[in-house]
Amino acid sequence: MLMHKTIQKNGSRKMLVIEHSWKPEMTIRPLILEKLQMPPEGARISRPRLILLLQKSLGDCTSTILSARAGTGKTTLAVDFAHQCGRAVAWYKVDAPDGDLSIFLQYLAAAIRRKRPAFRSRTLIDFFANPENLDAAQLAESFVYELLESGTEPLLIVIEDLHLVFDADWLVPFFGRLLPLLPAEVHILITSRSLPPAPLWRMRSKQTLAVLNDETLRFTRQEVLELFAGKGLSSEQAFIALDHTRGRAAALAALLP
Repeated sequence: MLMHKTIQKNGSRKMLVIEHSWKPEMTIRPLILEKLQMPPEGARISRPRLILLLQKSLGDCTSTILSARAGTGKTTLAVDFAHQCGRAVAWYKVDAPDGDLSIFLQYLAAAIRRKRPAFRSRTLIDFFANPENLDAAQLAESFVYELLESGTEPLLIVIEDLHLVFDADWLVPFFGRLLPLLPAEVHILITSRSLPPAPLWRMRSKQTLAVLNDETLRFTRQEVLELFAGKGLSSEQAFIALDHTRGRAAALAALLP
């Protein structure tokens, strides 16, 4: 059962949700609901070339990472793909305090449960009851089991800004076990401003992880031409913009009317 509680903070209203499906002695932190909401589409710049790459990854791999610097359009692309992929979408935006495994698991479970109510989070119950007897790899196996038990509807799990917890000691054993075991109907899409730790990066060669990097995310010459033509701008203006921005999505968007 969930109990919702609204608090006032810095003059704005923040909605928190508190989980009540746990044993009484467990310490469960309130969750900030905004972290579980997909960003609005805004002024959308769709990228058919990249959408096709993500669709291919959806069929070929268990997970995808958009690994590129700020301003390259990672979140915009993830939102666009989420609307086009034909799957239920669970969204989780990571913040630095989520480097605590218990916090990370609570948010990840809450994001999934919004789309699969049958997801019961026994992983967290085990973690809080016996934290000294469970390692991250075991938790990942338990998490996969719960995914299998919670339903068969195709699901896309978007984890935004995972780079903020790349230095957490549990990250490699958890994701290193989780990603290869994901059921076929579940795909994880990760956005990151830096490369993941080497053991995860090497999963590319095992058809577990697909990677779209800075170079892939840059607008091509043809894409810039089409983008500017759609706004009634000339090819000369498009080429000047491409030279100045090097194809970075945020910089190009700032030049458009």
